[in-house]
Amino acid sequence: MPHALRSSVEDFVEGLKSIEQGLITRDLVCDYVNAMRLTPEALKPYIFFNKDNYTRNLIHRDDRFEVMTVCWLPGQRTVVHTHNGSLGWMSMAQGEVDVHNYHYLKCNKPENQNVVGLDCLAGATQIDMERIGTMHCVPGGDVNTVDKLQTIHQIENADPARAGCISLHVYSPPIDSCVAFDLEHQRCFRRNLRYTSEYGVMST
Repeated sequence: MPHALRSSVEDFVEGLKSIEQGLITRDLVCDYVNAMRLTPEALKPYIFFNKDNYTRNLIHRDDRFEVMTVCWLPGQRTVVHTHNGSLGWMSMAQGEVDVHNYHYLKCNKPENQNVVGLDCLAGATQIDMERIGTMHCVPGGDVNTVDKLQTIHQIENADPARAGCISLHVYSPPIDSCVAFDLEHQRCFRRNLRYTSEYGVMST
C-alpha cells in the first residue's frame, strides 16, 4: 500500500473504526498504520511538549482502540514496561526514537501473573530479564509493534534535535495500567497511565 501522507486524523480514525468491525490482528493494523502516515501538521492539535517528561496525548478512544501522540524532548524516555496484554503499533511523525526490547526470564513473584484482566499484579523484588535488541524508529520507517509474546520494552528519544520527537501510538484494547520495572533496584510495580491532554485539551 502506498503511504497516504496527506491523511487527516479524522480519516485515520475512521479507518480504524472500519477495522474494529472485524477481527483485529497485529499484521492487519500494522499494514494500516504503515499506509496511513500522519504528518506533524496533521497531528498539530495533539502535540504538547513538557520539559520535565514525555507527554501522552489522547486523540481517539473507544472499547477496541486507543490512539495517541507521544511527544519527547531530547533525553526523555519511558521506564521499562509491559502493555497489559494489548496489541500496539507505533509510527514516527517527527524525529527518531530507540525501542529497547526485553525478555522476561523469571522473578520471585511469578504467582502474581495469574490474575484475570491484568498481565501481572507486580511486586517482585528479584527480576531476571535480558535485553534482546533495539529497534531504531524513524519517519517512514517500519512500524514498531507490540504483541502478546514480546510486550516488554523501553522507548527513548534518540534524536538530539531540539524540535523533539513525535510518535503516533495505537493500542487494542486501550491500556489503563501496566507493569513498570526498576531493574537497577530490582523491583516492579503497577503504574496507572494518564493522559497529558485529551482531544487537544490539556488535562487538569
